[in-house]
Amino acid sequence: MTTSRDTIELGDICLSVAHKDIKNVHLSVHPPAGRVTVSAPAGMPLETIRLFSISKLGWIRRQQERLRNQKREPAREYVGRESHYYLGQRYLLKVVAQNGAPKIVKRHSSLELHIQKDASLAQREEAMQSWYRQQLRELVQQFIPKLEKKLGVGVSEVCVRTMRTKWGTCNPKANRIWLNTELTKKPIESIEYVLTHEMVHLLEHKHNEKFIAYMDKFLPKWKHLRETLNRSELGHVEWGY
Repeated sequence: MTTSRDTIELGDICLSVAHKDIKNVHLSVHPPAGRVTVSAPAGMPLETIRLFSISKLGWIRRQQERLRNQKREPAREYVGRESHYYLGQRYLLKVVAQNGAPKIVKRHSSLELHIQKDASLAQREEAMQSWYRQQLRELVQQFIPKLEKKLGVGVSEVCVRTMRTKWGTCNPKANRIWLNTELTKKPIESIEYVLTHEMVHLLEHKHNEKFIAYMDKFLPKWKHLRETLNRSELGHVEWGY
């Protein structure tokens, strides 16, 4: 499918316009900074899109204001008594000096970072991120078989990485799914929602009426889960879904 791209400026708001093989206009405001995109049917004049966008200016500004006011995590220093999150719960970090490879031990109310005494900030951060990635890989395996059976699809691979703009993404041709490492910090219901969202893309590639119908069928409360996730505290490395 060929996509052409243009921009429209409405005062201080710049809209990125993509012409696609779709039937309706879709307007989106993306976290964290309120970037605005418009997907429009191929051949629709820019002036028509401009007039449509003008009619939605009030909604656009309200969404941008909500995003600006959304709570964000402070930058992490990976020192003792610092707050970190796992599956929606707050844990206090405890740094334990040791020789050998770093490891994370989860206690009742703390996460213990076992690492060399002279480890740099980058090394402490990578140790934590590596642990988060591994936890998410293991967590999604709870859902994959159940969702494969429910949706009638097969997932070849689930990869985990830090992403700046999305909670997840999908390559339908390869049946491969990518999930944002930061999901490990969110409640388990958020992980199930994003995984379901991406697996539904194996049935329907676009965010159209058919996609919505599938989501309603397989995860009826998905809209509530999406809203909860996108209203949750954003990380220091910021993204959205």
